[in-house]
Amino acid sequence: MLADLTESLAYAGVEIEALAAYGLDEDGFVRLVVQDPTVARRALRKAAVVASERPILTTVISHEPGSLARMTRQLAHAEVNIDALYLLNSTPDGLEFAVAVEEPETAHGHLRVS
Repeated sequence: MLADLTESLAYAGVEIEALAAYGLDEDGFVRLVVQDPTVARRALRKAAVVASERPILTTVISHEPGSLARMTRQLAHAEVNIDALYLLNSTPDGLEFAVAVEEPETAHGHLRVS
């Protein structure tokens, strides 16, 4: 199923920036961050894949111990639930994360958004 899904996206020219895939009992789940959501949405619909969307914000934090804990605690104090967290990039300058939340406006004020 994952091969079919990724082939459908590739055929449509969708650039995948982050992916997490896992199985739970007999169900499979895939979470994606893509460059062009409109094209991805169309490709998934054409492949008859059931999909839902969440807005994401990107943020860069330092490599120092506790940076991720501080970021997640700030969101917790703001009562923002993190639906998913993806590491997009790791460089000497920091760690770039995509944060999927239901309340992006609230989260925005508590993240260093890039």
